[in-house]
Amino acid sequence: MKAVIITIGDELLIGQVIDTNSVFISKELEKIGCHVSEKVSISDTREAILETMHRYQNKVDLVIMTGGLGPTKDDVTKKTLLEYFKDTIVRNQDVYNHVKHLIEGIYNRPISLVNEQQADVPSKSTVLFNAVGTAPGMLMVKEKTTFVSMPGVPFEMKHIVTERLLPYIKEHFVLENIYHHTIVTVGVGESLLAETISKWEDQLVNDTISLAYLPELGSVRLRLSKSGNADEDVVSIVKKQVEHLKELIGYCIVSEDESIQLIDKVIEQLLAKMATISFAESCTGGLLTQKFAEREGASKYLKGGAVTYATESKVNILGVKHETIETFTVVSEQVATEMALGAQRIYNSSYAIATTGNAGPSKGDSDQEVGTVCIALATPNAVYAKTLHLGQPRSKVINLAIQKSLLFLYEELKKE
Repeated sequence: MKAVIITIGDELLIGQVIDTNSVFISKELEKIGCHVSEKVSISDTREAILETMHRYQNKVDLVIMTGGLGPTKDDVTKKTLLEYFKDTIVRNQDVYNHVKHLIEGIYNRPISLVNEQQADVPSKSTVLFNAVGTAPGMLMVKEKTTFVSMPGVPFEMKHIVTERLLPYIKEHFVLENIYHHTIVTVGVGESLLAETISKWEDQLVNDTISLAYLPELGSVRLRLSKSGNADEDVVSIVKKQVEHLKELIGYCIVSEDESIQLIDKVIEQLLAKMATISFAESCTGGLLTQKFAEREGASKYLKGGAVTYATESKVNILGVKHETIETFTVVSEQVATEMALGAQRIYNSSYAIATTGNAGPSKGDSDQEVGTVCIALATPNAVYAKTLHLGQPRSKVINLAIQKSLLFLYEELKKE
């Protein structure tokens, strides 16, 4: 079964509003075995809506549209549906009673003509009742394609999808058995990862499994997907290949749950060792500390953090020696080492991470190239430091420095 999602509204096209509706709908459809082949955002004009509906007529099984069902004059979706289906408008009494109760009983004001018109629907439509708003969803069938129109307000759309649309789809369509398995890796770039698992990837075609590489800063997610009929055990087939994959790259896999991030694995290790962490941050500006502090139960492992952006702060607060800065510059492994030891001493923590660097776009109190970051990790027994060249722009340098720091700590925790 193939579906297309159409989001309607000029506010989406000019970037005034971010489209979250299609993301939610896609995930919900995939869960029940409905494959989304395209997502399209269009202007809320009669011409754009008609052209898009004609384009997908009999090309896909299901077209889901959100937006353009409000009570104002710029909401033209309902009128366009009437034209496309050569239909007439009728008043749905159940919807009208609900709208009247909502406006007069809940909002405590007289119902207006515009409000009443929310209960007017195409006569050929199946109403998808909206218990949390005034605009109902509408479902209409033409030849081989089912068209669904829903309000663009996210919480209303989500209610209609989960309570009305998904049950309808399950009852009226033959759905595939789709399974996705995501593996989260860290510390290995996409190209090297692809090279390492190349032979394994080549034979996935024998099991009709597709593989997607989803890279992001400091991490690559691998998503294995397989679809089949209701009788086929697609889960077992995919999981068998996952076990083979673990034999190849188990060293860089941190999770098989994409909702779990690297920081969650670091915290898991700290708690298992009953260890604590502190931070001395320059170029990362307290963001490392913030990442740990925003996790529930942070007091069990986080001792504190110092943002020592200025050179004198590194000296006055952390005890970095003037001679070290003069000899090696403020962006150096030697200074990062003294920063980490200073944080470990001040906060009496098991581990401490320090960051110092030139995030750019111009140089600070160092002659090091822009994009250079030095990270140090103080452990109960030793101090380790490394220099990274992270390029530009500034935001990329800072975010990569955070990810590299987390990976540095994670790899050390796994050793001990």
